[in-house]
Amino acid sequence: MSLNHIRPWRTIERRKSRQIMVGNVPVGGDAPIAVQTMTNTITSDASATIKQVLAAADAGADIVRVSVPDVDSSKALKEICRESPVPIVADIHFHYKRGIEAAEAGAACLRINPGNIGDEARVKEVIKAARDHNCSIRIGVNGGSLEKHLLDKYGEPCPDAMLESGLDHIKILQDNDFHEFKISVKASDVFMSSAAYQMLADATDAPIHLGITEAGGFVSGTIKSAIGLGQLLWMGIGDTLRVSLSADPVEEVKVGFEILKSLGLRHRGVNIISCPSCARQGFDVIKTVEALEKRLEHVKTPMSLSIIGCVVNGPGEALMTDVGFTGGGAGSGMVYLAGKQSHKMDNDKMIDHIVEQVETKAAELEAAKAEDA
Repeated sequence: MSLNHIRPWRTIERRKSRQIMVGNVPVGGDAPIAVQTMTNTITSDASATIKQVLAAADAGADIVRVSVPDVDSSKALKEICRESPVPIVADIHFHYKRGIEAAEAGAACLRINPGNIGDEARVKEVIKAARDHNCSIRIGVNGGSLEKHLLDKYGEPCPDAMLESGLDHIKILQDNDFHEFKISVKASDVFMSSAAYQMLADATDAPIHLGITEAGGFVSGTIKSAIGLGQLLWMGIGDTLRVSLSADPVEEVKVGFEILKSLGLRHRGVNIISCPSCARQGFDVIKTVEALEKRLEHVKTPMSLSIIGCVVNGPGEALMTDVGFTGGGAGSGMVYLAGKQSHKMDNDKMIDHIVEQVETKAAELEAAKAEDA
């Protein structure tokens, strides 16, 4: 239950956007912010791509994007869409026929820039295919591939150029009476992306897809994305997001959820609150948390767990979590349940015991949820 009414400093007022559908996933309006990722397999290898889609979906991805650069990829897309438990976005660049083929193959959304796929007649064909197959469109503006006339006008990639590009593409769809679209204005530069997204949020009521593109490897990309996406989400901007990492797509999904969880915008799985450890610790905090993160990956129920090495902050943190463990005894620590001291546990048995406690609490929460429903 949200306690924002008594903690107003935690309240995020989301931007008012109109809602569209990406397959069976509502995007925009009052819908939850959707987490997206993208496969990095060769799409024509349907089985490898499906395997990656399934792994991403199991990690919590609401939507998965797949690149469709050639005819073989278009052919594989039909099987991929059929086997996917989540909507598939077909990533289309330049070739309008790939867009038509993707819509026919069952893609829930086309990622295109309408101005890049040919003359007006070809644009109309792609829009007709999208409309005929209940396919939405994402306009994807990227700071690294802006149109030449905009680079000539502004001299370099900048927020104004990205906004103008986005609005030009929006106009093409609106002129063709197509309104089932969302839009992104990504750049690898956090400042440019943030400024462009803030301008975009003021200029349109379309749902906005957030991302810091080409953010980098796991550590650097996570930090850049957390800063860039975090501040925009805090401002209420964003209806879907992707964390772009040079890493496994599953890691993108995990980071995306952690960003949303940190702002109280989505809740999934166990939120572990743990100390960085110091000389006061009564057990090896770092190894314990590493083990618990792996052992608790299967728990999807939103809940909290505190793992604190000593009694300085441990009891206070445990007051706010579903399950807690605080070190400090001679070879043992205190287990907290629902914020209250429950019982002591030996350090050498704590990991198995905490997993058991978390699983039990998750089952209780799921049962209560089912009863309420």
